[in-house]
Formats: sequence, structure tokens, C-alpha cells
Amino acid sequence: MKTPNNQLDFTGYQLYIGIDVHLNQWTVTIRMRDLELRTFSMDPSPQKLLEHLKKNYPHADYSSTYEAGFCGFWAHRELTKLGIKNIVVNPADVPTTHKEKTQKRDKRDSRKLARELADGSLKAIYIPTQPQEALRLLSRLLVQLSKRNRQLKSRIKQFLHTQGIILPKRSEMSHWSGRFIQWLTSLDFEYDDARYYLDELLIDLQRARKQKTQHLRKIRIRITGNQIIQLLRTVPGVGLVTAFTFYTEIMDICRFQKLDHLIAFIGFIPSVEASDKKEKIIGLTNRCNKYLRYLLIEATWVAVRKDPALTLAFNNLLKNKSKQRAIIRIAKKLVNRMRSVWKNQQQYVIAVIE
Repeated sequence: MKTPNNQLDFTGYQLYIGIDVHLNQWTVTIRMRDLELRTFSMDPSPQKLLEHLKKNYPHADYSSTYEAGFCGFWAHRELTKLGIKNIVVNPADVPTTHKEKTQKRDKRDSRKLARELADGSLKAIYIPTQPQEALRLLSRLLVQLSKRNRQLKSRIKQFLHTQGIILPKRSEMSHWSGRFIQWLTSLDFEYDDARYYLDELLIDLQRARKQKTQHLRKIRIRITGNQIIQLLRTVPGVGLVTAFTFYTEIMDICRFQKLDHLIAFIGFIPSVEASDKKEKIIGLTNRCNKYLRYLLIEATWVAVRKDPALTLAFNNLLKNKSKQRAIIRIAKKLVNRMRSVWKNQQQYVIAVIE
């Protein structure tokens, strides 16, 4: 490892670096083959990490990893720019001993990452480009705005219930139409404080609805000319929001070699407990893309009414299955249609039986 002039030279050696990332510091473990060299804490800086590596292990090949989390992918991009071969992994996919689960420490986590990286047992997750990640932010902001609208509506209905006010049984109530809002503003209360409370909630709701409308307008402008999203919208049941969310969460349909891989990513697979010849299906797996699974289930309920082929398939499934299980099976068919449209770059032909 030393040159004739007593200078360190790790040429030909591979170093494996496990990084436990946090806001204020990184905990780093460096390994070489089966030998753990050191574990230390440092400022969260890719540049400082590279300086440390070059100072103590010059000319080596550096490979690093950290778990996907709050810090996103900026560290990955910086490490890659600096010449360090970095991968980001799903925390759930990192092999972990019982001791590491029950006695979780930053140093232990970084050692585990370095160990598994050296063993070759880690699989990198997909890293979107910066423009793709920025576009995905628009999709996820829409989810947050929709959630905010639902929360405000629930608070208003809960307040009215506490006041003994019965909501009118009219269709506009479910859509919170202008007429329904006007009815809410006309309600009389015995105490002014109650009226003030409801008025403030209504102001917040109107502001949230306006913000969501403006954001949808921004999305429509942003995706103008996006052929993939336009093609996805030709599939029955797939509207603007579903197509846009599907596109931004997937980004590259070719990264899923098989339909089953895409189905598993979305979360349309069961949790199974099997031992010997016994097998117990618990329900849908908890591991899913939370932005896609329930959105696609809602889209499927629309699709079974609009696409005769799916209508027929759904009714055939109802002979032996419950509605909930049948709709999941149809949701897989819907995903397959969306995948085919994307890969083949062709519009969907309605009522085609698979």
C-alpha cells in the first residue's frame, strides 16, 4: 500500500462506505473487504467525505450507500459528481439482524450498510433526474392540497354535528357547491362565537379550494404537449390527476421488466404467511406506493362502468369473489392497459378483451 517514497497508495483496492444520514451529521463506516476500518461522525458534506477518503485512502475505488429518507437524492448526486459510486437503498430491503432491529444506533446502522454493500446484497432504488423530481413535486403537492380540503370539510361537518344541525339531503352537499356554501353562511347561531368559528373555517376552505384550482391549472399548462400523459388519458377511468400521478411516480416504464414488477411496486399484491403446506393470505401488502394504489382503485371503479370489457370481467369475478377482491383484480387489468399504452405509444382501444 506504500510507494517507494513512503506515500500511501490504495490503487486497486475497493472501499465500501456506509452512511447513516441525518440533518446535522453523518455517521460513516469504511470497510475494505472483510475488514472494518473505522466508524466516525462528520458534517453532512459529500466534499468533506471525499477529502477524508483521499487523505487516508488515496487512489482507492470508493463505493458508498445510504438509505432513502428525508434528505432525498441531493447527497447521491453530489457523491456521484465527486467520483464516488453511490447507491440509495430502500431501508426495508437492507438485511438486518434482530439485534440491529432492537438496538438501533447510528453507528450500528452505518456499519450494517457498509457490511451489506461489501457483501453485494443491496439493490439500488430508481433515482429520478432533477427535472423529473421537480415535476413529481407538483403531483405530490396536489395530494397535500386535496388532503387539506378534506380535513376542512370534515371539521365543518363535525362542528355542525356538535351544534345539532342536520345537513340537507341534496346532491350539492356532497360536492360542496356554491349553493351549499351559501346555506352554511346563512345559518343562525345563538352565540356569535360559534358563527365566527364557522366563518373562519369557510374562509380557510375557500382559500384551499382556490389554491387547489390554481394548482390544477398549473398542472394542465405544465403537461401541455406531454404525449405519454395524453395517451394514458385515453384509458377509461383515467383522468388528468390519475394520468399525471401515474406518470410522475413511474417516470420510466421500462424500469419494470414485467407487469408483475409494476403491480408489486404499486402494491396490488397480497401479504402472505406460508409454512410447509399451509398458506394464509392476510390482505394487500403494506408495502405500496401510497400516491398510486388508492388513486388507481378509485379509477378502477370508474373504468368498470365505462369499459365494457372490464364490466364483463368484473361481473364474472363477482360470481366467486367479493367486490373488494374483484376490484383489485380489475385494477391490475387497468394497470396493464396503462402500461401497454405507455410502452407501445398508442391510444387505448375500448372494449378490448385481454
